[in-house]
Amino acid sequence: MTIKNVAVIDIGKSNVKLTLVCLNDLNEIAILTQPNDVLPGPPWPHYNVESHWVFLLNGLLNFQKLHGIDAISVTTHGACIALLDNMGNLAAPILDYEHTGPDEFEVEYNKIRPSFSETGSPRLPMGLNVGAQLYWMFGKNTELKAKTASIVTYPQYWGHRLTGVAATDLTSLGCHTDLWDPYSKKISSLAEKLGVSAKIATIINSHEVLGVILPEIAYKTGIDPDTPVYCGIHDSNASLLPHVINQPGSFSVVSSGTWVIVMSIGGKQPDLDPSKDLLINVNAFGDPVPTARFMGGREYELLIGQKTTEPTDKEIEIVLLEQSMLLPAVIKETGPFGGRKSNWLGDEPSIGSNKRAVVTGFYLALVTAHCLELIGHIGPIIVEGPFVKNRCYCMMLASVTGCEVRAMNGETGTSQGAAMLCANDLSFCVESSAAIFTPGSSLDKLFKSYSKVWKESLTAK
Repeated sequence: MTIKNVAVIDIGKSNVKLTLVCLNDLNEIAILTQPNDVLPGPPWPHYNVESHWVFLLNGLLNFQKLHGIDAISVTTHGACIALLDNMGNLAAPILDYEHTGPDEFEVEYNKIRPSFSETGSPRLPMGLNVGAQLYWMFGKNTELKAKTASIVTYPQYWGHRLTGVAATDLTSLGCHTDLWDPYSKKISSLAEKLGVSAKIATIINSHEVLGVILPEIAYKTGIDPDTPVYCGIHDSNASLLPHVINQPGSFSVVSSGTWVIVMSIGGKQPDLDPSKDLLINVNAFGDPVPTARFMGGREYELLIGQKTTEPTDKEIEIVLLEQSMLLPAVIKETGPFGGRKSNWLGDEPSIGSNKRAVVTGFYLALVTAHCLELIGHIGPIIVEGPFVKNRCYCMMLASVTGCEVRAMNGETGTSQGAAMLCANDLSFCVESSAAIFTPGSSLDKLFKSYSKVWKESLTAK
């Protein structure tokens, strides 16, 4: 069967998307989206998966009618697992990782979690470590562990709903779960301590076929019942995949969204400090990837509050000359400047103003540049996601790093990467267009002066 059109289920922290991607050229034919709303409980804040399911089925029906679907792939945010009972239903609602409940058992959990040297996973707040989620949920509901027949990672939860097959994938297990040893490529020692070793569903590669769609899904959507569903992938690794395949030499990928995930390939060997939100991710081929992260998309939303017009060159130059700037961290619970409270140098620009948009773009770029330095970046910087449209961000990032910045074309690199999993040969090459930003522009001296003051202000008393 020749696969041309791939329907990609893309569950981000802020939005749920369904994208139809042409596998021949990775062109995004159609995109549907809805907010990823969280229900308050009981028993804890959880994702509204039934609303998502209705949205996805309606979208698949629409795509099938208009274009036809040859395969389905899935990509989702990390820090998320689903507990299935012996009937394949949810044994408990899927916990929202931003819930602070797991912090309740922080001391107890820290006694059993593996070291950073084993997992490459830093100790994170809330439910950002899946191991902490499990420890807390089992502690709050003493019957839940016995009720849980299998544990699946989040992309495979949606794959399970489509096929009835339970599985996990390496990229999701390797996303600061505390459950994966990326160096030995096996389940970490935590699984045995939690008593879940036998419950973690079969691990398969992201590009393997999970199964074909269930008959009832075929009936509801009109999709051929033999349509394959691929295992799926963690969203940041979906953004990374096309470049791991097609980009020679050393480079880094910046995957922007609610989280900004910065990943280095072939760079210097870094000495990762887990206290700075540095970690090891696992790519689609099972290889460890030095990674830094901060909640840049969420910070952008908090700072901007509404859409602004595109700042002019003159407005950018004025901000550079005035050196109006923002110091980290707007969200101080995560990122390399975690624990530090943000503050403005100079007057705070009004919400809705282009000046605020310029300063925000510069702020996000400077934090990103710091992340790149911490993970040993060398070579070009490839930006995916919403930040590709932020000219101030891309200009500052190119100047402060001295590297070429490629702002990739497309609404979301995650959907394109997830679609690539359905290709017969993962080494196929697709030329993707990008806006190129290079250091050495006419404003380069002003950019460098601005970044120098920003860095010095971080250490000033």
